[in-house]
Amino acid sequence: MLILLPPSETKTAPAAGAPAGPDTLSFPELGAARREVLAHLERASARADALEVLGVGERLRPEVERNTRLAQEPAAPALEVYTGVLYDALDPAGLTPAQRAAAEASLVVVSALWGAVRPADRIPAYRLSMGTQLPGLGRLAAHWKRHLPAVLGPAAGDGVVVDCRSAAYAAAWRGPRERTVAVKVVRERDGKRTVVSHMAKHTRGLLARHLVERAAAGRPARSPQELLAAARERWDAELTGPTARSAGELVVVRTED
Repeated sequence: MLILLPPSETKTAPAAGAPAGPDTLSFPELGAARREVLAHLERASARADALEVLGVGERLRPEVERNTRLAQEPAAPALEVYTGVLYDALDPAGLTPAQRAAAEASLVVVSALWGAVRPADRIPAYRLSMGTQLPGLGRLAAHWKRHLPAVLGPAAGDGVVVDCRSAAYAAAWRGPRERTVAVKVVRERDGKRTVVSHMAKHTRGLLARHLVERAAAGRPARSPQELLAAARERWDAELTGPTARSAGELVVVRTED
């Protein structure tokens, strides 16, 4: 089982800790591609129009300035740096040792800067989105699309791929169609279904946590049908199974606010 997560836009900058470089992370085969993005990000972040290039407002200028010195910034495990709704629901600080081991084996965060990282990989806080087009490099989803298949394909093995990413990050690598299931969350009221972004992120985090807990207990989801059964332990859920031509979709139906 491979669970794909998006990074959070908001990140908690480590207050202390030794810096970490591209070659210290999981998937070392991505080292050269990471260094390429890092170099272009540093140059873009030092430009006079850096905020415009990175698509952020004045409030985030300190984070953009931090991009120019990431090699010297303190680093911490990825699941401590990534924060926000999904990661609050995942609650990595509350994992038991067995659950942390299961998370390390099954979770991968697809990152605009690092390509892909495991939970324990030490990274600094940074500001960069997958939809960004870096001068001299181009759109990041296209860059990583050339590099991620070589590492995420083997990481997926022959198990189910649970895709909890947003569309921008999903564009960087799509798992084997016949074994990949994208997670969609809807709210149902009076027979009508709507997508609520905050609820969707929160529920994906809860689902990832539930799957990690089951894996730690010796009950990993090994197929799309087992994924559906696991989701139904907590929520109403429906599955459109994957085929050789298209990935599947797990719809988690929430009726509460």
